[in-house]
Amino acid sequence: MSGLDDVIAAETALSEVDGINGRLVICGHRLDALAGRTAYEGVLALLFADLCRGDEGAIGQKLSQARGRAFAELAYLDDALLDLSVTEGLRALMARLPDGEDSAVALLLTAAPAVFVPALIRRKAGLDAVAPQSGLSHAADMLAMLTGATPSPASISALDTYLVTVSDHGLNASTFAARVVASTRAGYTSAVLAALGALKGPLHGGAPGPVLDMLDAVGQPDLAQVWLSTALARGDRLMGFGHRIYRVRDPRADALKAALHRLGAAGGMNADRLALAEAVEREALSLLHRAKPDRRLETNVEFFTALLLEALGFPREAFTGVFAAGRVGGWIAHAHEQVDKGRLIRPQSLYVGPKAA
Repeated sequence: MSGLDDVIAAETALSEVDGINGRLVICGHRLDALAGRTAYEGVLALLFADLCRGDEGAIGQKLSQARGRAFAELAYLDDALLDLSVTEGLRALMARLPDGEDSAVALLLTAAPAVFVPALIRRKAGLDAVAPQSGLSHAADMLAMLTGATPSPASISALDTYLVTVSDHGLNASTFAARVVASTRAGYTSAVLAALGALKGPLHGGAPGPVLDMLDAVGQPDLAQVWLSTALARGDRLMGFGHRIYRVRDPRADALKAALHRLGAAGGMNADRLALAEAVEREALSLLHRAKPDRRLETNVEFFTALLLEALGFPREAFTGVFAAGRVGGWIAHAHEQVDKGRLIRPQSLYVGPKAA
């Protein structure tokens, strides 16, 4: 089966993924003009322009109120949910939220992962959940709910960069799932739950956690070449390299690498850890280009995602949930676009089974 490669299944004004030239455009703005320059609320104002009219400040105020409503749902966070993975716990809590196709539902769904993921992390560690604080930005509040402390401006900027960078990325598997469900008029919550289900799969959710496992195994920069060449000789995949769409370097990798350097300059990133990662990246790219010259296997978003989220204090088992906290804006925007301008998605299939007698 083709996996629908190169099949155009929707028209969208939300994002353009140019895999040939390594370019990502969100609502008419190149990623490098957004990442590190605007808060998550700013990109939501673009994605939600036809859904929640208002500028960055207005969206931020409404999102803050929605975080407060989401926190009330943690009364249902019991031991049975804590036995689940962070992703499964997030999905279960999200399933309790009201469904609908209005801006209030959209904002609550957008706010909820930023509340639920830190709470799940803390409760799994035996700590109390931290309530959101009005007046904080979305990224600042998410970090405060994770750590229980006031986050540094550099940390807030780094998380904002991440959330903006992953906010939307064309018709990927989870976004397509959201659009299919939205096309049935099931509601935005149902669409987001479908997207979360798709994101849970390892072929879409990616491998930012295993990137850290690889760095831990390498240990130090001067061992990178030997470790990586041995892994390639075994036929192992090098985590954080290659992408199904991009034939050149993933532009999101550059945005996150720049964020890491800014975080490091402010003292929020372990310099040795960053040096190790950059040594691994250099050696991996060199080895991959020699071993597979017919394929363009460049650094993808997962490589520096792992370093950034680790530096901000998120455990690797929660990385998928943090990704959902950023991508949920795109999911909802696509669901709204499908409801507003699309129709029921109902493709045809080609029967290749046995002939009837």
